[in-house]
Amino acid sequence: MLSVAVVEDDQITLDLIVEALETQLDATVHPFSRSKFARDFILQQTHDTLQLIISDQVMPDYDGLSLLKTCHAARLDIPFLLITADPSKALVVEAKALQVAGFLAKPLDMTELVFKSKEALARTTSAI
Repeated sequence: MLSVAVVEDDQITLDLIVEALETQLDATVHPFSRSKFARDFILQQTHDTLQLIISDQVMPDYDGLSLLKTCHAARLDIPFLLITADPSKALVVEAKALQVAGFLAKPLDMTELVFKSKEALARTTSAI
């Protein structure tokens, strides 16, 4: 079964993402409103136990790019989608250097979220 970690500090947005992933991808979703709790959970996972990470860029504890760097440093080969309201060129360049699987613009479109999630998962599956 598909397992996804979602990190988003806005509870309404988090609930919408969880519902979309559960209903449209039949995923088990691990929702986090605090990035430090998400980090602790993610660092205990492998590609076998977690197949996708979706994180907001702007978070109270630390940002999505920092979480992506942590995953990269821990050599976690799990696709990572970054949600942002302001995709600056510097952010895009740095995230791509860390092999981000894709970007989602706020306000979120749940159809796009599901599509990009499937796309990221398909690239990972075909690489195996």
